[in-house]
Amino acid sequence: MATRKPRAAISLLTSILRPSTASKSLLPNTYICAPCQHQQRRQLHRELPMNGYIPSPTPFVPDVPTFLKLIGRELSKHASKIESWEELFTLTSNQLKTRGIDPPRTRRYLLRWREKFRKGEYGIGGDFQHVKDGVAELRVVEVPSLKKDPATGKSVVEAVTIGRTPGMQKLIVNVPNGEARYQLSPGQTTADLKKPNGFTLKNGYIIKGKQVRPMAGTNGSGVTVSAVEGLWEHTRGRKIYGGERRRAETLHKMRVEENKKNAR
Repeated sequence: MATRKPRAAISLLTSILRPSTASKSLLPNTYICAPCQHQQRRQLHRELPMNGYIPSPTPFVPDVPTFLKLIGRELSKHASKIESWEELFTLTSNQLKTRGIDPPRTRRYLLRWREKFRKGEYGIGGDFQHVKDGVAELRVVEVPSLKKDPATGKSVVEAVTIGRTPGMQKLIVNVPNGEARYQLSPGQTTADLKKPNGFTLKNGYIIKGKQVRPMAGTNGSGVTVSAVEGLWEHTRGRKIYGGERRRAETLHKMRVEENKKNAR
């Protein structure tokens, strides 16, 4: 004798295999086609990341023209198209296009550097604290161990002398322009002094780095760094023999032409 399943069990099984319209409305709308997802990603990239956070200018990069001059790629000629520091970090790619900043690879390069600056990833000189008229001074300083006050046990703030006394630790420090001594701030210790990024010491007293100019009478232990065109530029690569994809074809054609010339 055949037994029939209860009607409730049949309806439950049917609802699982073939969900009704009402049950479909309860499902989350997470099923989006791949092209739609790709379009959403593109739209997201066109918007401002990090909630449109606008970083503050730095002593070495105080305004828009200086920023465009440092990153190079002839972007300094577009300085008049960006009116303020806020616009530099809020304009989208389409808005930059309407203002005449072309070609697209130039806009992508500008946006890439804008995000690096927004995250605090500067080029050479971006971490300078003492800059005057676009020029910063670096000197080799000798750092003595700070004396401690016997009563309080705290370090006493002293001046850091500039010279080459044997046995002293030497550091590259961004000093105020024209100063022969670097005064530590209240509460600052020698451990707080950090070498600017992109510079090294050669032979213990010569400062080496990009676009450094030795100061007279310092024997290389004092240099100036200026905000010049293309100091932060990421240079584009050159296509040699047509690039990687066409190199074999180009070299083959060159050999054929050379053989024709030799056969004559």
